[in-house]
Amino acid sequence: MDQRTPTLPDDLAAMVSEIEHAVANAADEAALDAVRVAAIGKKGTVSERMKTLGKMTPDERQVMGPALNGVKNRVTEAVALRRKALAAEALERQLTAETLDVTLDPPAAALTAGRIHPISQVMDEIIAIYTDLGFSIAEGPDIETDDLNFTKLNFPEGHPARDEHDTFFLPERADGTRRVLRTHTSPVQIRTMLSQKPPIRIVAPGRTYRCDSDQTHTPMFHQVEGLVIDTESHVGHLKWVLREFCKAFFEVDDASMRFRASFFPFTEPSYEVDIRCRRTPDGVVLGEGDDWLEILGSGMVHPNVLRNCGLDPDVYQGFAWGMGIDRIAMLKYGMPDLRAFFDGDVRWLRHYGFAPLDRPSLAGGLSR
Repeated sequence: MDQRTPTLPDDLAAMVSEIEHAVANAADEAALDAVRVAAIGKKGTVSERMKTLGKMTPDERQVMGPALNGVKNRVTEAVALRRKALAAEALERQLTAETLDVTLDPPAAALTAGRIHPISQVMDEIIAIYTDLGFSIAEGPDIETDDLNFTKLNFPEGHPARDEHDTFFLPERADGTRRVLRTHTSPVQIRTMLSQKPPIRIVAPGRTYRCDSDQTHTPMFHQVEGLVIDTESHVGHLKWVLREFCKAFFEVDDASMRFRASFFPFTEPSYEVDIRCRRTPDGVVLGEGDDWLEILGSGMVHPNVLRNCGLDPDVYQGFAWGMGIDRIAMLKYGMPDLRAFFDGDVRWLRHYGFAPLDRPSLAGGLSR
């Protein structure tokens, strides 16, 4: 017994002993709290005894008052000590249960359960190829100004791409201007030419947005565009870059391509690019056959675009190209519907997804 607590009458000593035994055997916080309330709560045994002090004689109160207060303090201290011990036991159990040997190999399921989305995989494949060819990766914001998305790219006023049926416009701002969700990653090319001096060799992958939705179009999709600016670039360099990319990406020995004259506001001359293919009941075989499949657009950078970016077209020239990442992913991996890319169906992802540690590289192979 605490030496500070007066000697207790036999009945109080028995009460304290019973309470302390209950405290010591409380299995958890809830049981301990129940013991505390039963002892020193508003209607607890100790509290009820303290209510009798008013009926005692002064001499009895002089003895029982300090004794009952001592009992209450003793019970409070015992509860606090047991609560601390229970917390320590709970922590020990948690640490034991969560013990992890980091030197062990991870469970096989942990390596196979997750999947890399095909779009992420194809982006990594594209980046691996172009960085090997000496290109840098450039990025820009999804929300662009009309100037960077259209004007500096030589889109004239009244061009259909500037209409709301083709482009997502944001609400008008206080100064009367409206920003847009970029319709291509070409503004990244403009930002690069405005901020860097030639020579420039970049590729710009990213999300783009257009008002379109069907089996081969979605309102949000992915593009990769490339840009080369220097004093000596020509169409022959453009053809070589695209041919080397297609050979590496589609993993074929030969990528026979044809360039058809076309029109884009930001290139002159402009070309649609087709790759030779053979169509079979199981899909499309690239690099052979007697058919052609359009895969991208390209051309020499228009002199007006160079001027808009502060570059002298009499000194500098270059070429650019762009392709849909979603579409070449469908083509390479045999996916029939573009909309399934964004449905969030885990079954689809398990089927078409890639192992988390299967990072694409030219040395180890791009695809599975």
